[in-house]
Amino acid sequence: MAGVLRAERVWVETFTGLRMVQFGRLLKAVRERGGEGCGWGRPWRLPLAERVLLVAVYYRTNLTMRQLAPLFGVSPATVCRVIQRLGPLLALEPARTPADAAEWLWIVDGTLVPVRDRTVGASSRNYRFSANVQVIVDAESRLVVATARPVPGNTADAKAWRDSGLAQHCEGVTVLGDGAYINTGLIVPHRRRPGRPLLKGEEEDDAQHRKVRARVEHTFSRMKNYKILRDCRQRGNGRHHAVQAVARMHNLTLAA
Repeated sequence: MAGVLRAERVWVETFTGLRMVQFGRLLKAVRERGGEGCGWGRPWRLPLAERVLLVAVYYRTNLTMRQLAPLFGVSPATVCRVIQRLGPLLALEPARTPADAAEWLWIVDGTLVPVRDRTVGASSRNYRFSANVQVIVDAESRLVVATARPVPGNTADAKAWRDSGLAQHCEGVTVLGDGAYINTGLIVPHRRRPGRPLLKGEEEDDAQHRKVRARVEHTFSRMKNYKILRDCRQRGNGRHHAVQAVARMHNLTLAA
């Protein structure tokens, strides 16, 4: 059975949100990471470009594997294998602390990703079983710097941050957080004490802090255009790979 979707401009730009130049960069990164094949067994039925397109469409639309299969002319089992094989290869590259770290400003926050897997999900403030994902964003460019592995959605942001290991990427960099990150070493807003209003200078600082920190919320809004982050059916490492891949594709849309 012949599929409908091919790695052509009309399909790539319609179903992935990437321009062809951006998709080409994604394809190049996957090829350099060994996405062409494992070197043994039966060859893939789809060429690499269409396999990368399949994974990108899956993350963007969150269609089921039964729905994706006829679009690409393969079986649902093949769709599953392609996603398991290429999903990790679309991941965001590990961040490095910049040489001029003192001049950079990053923002950290957690976002809730609804999940089906009850082993990591927990009933959260969005009234769904969700996972908490910590994300670092560059305040100037709004590019995602790094993401942490998902933890249960009822985990406090401060604990999720301490356990994430992301702090090692931020040595020497000024990092903003909201009021949930008290005593974590991040720059947080001034706290209003009972019967003790904030000073004028503190109110101005908090207003500027909110204005800058809003950029991470804008980034989350863009990332959640990829519907896999609105109802993730992946299990195990699949959730982490999905977040990492979405972060990479988000960066590609901004960098080009």
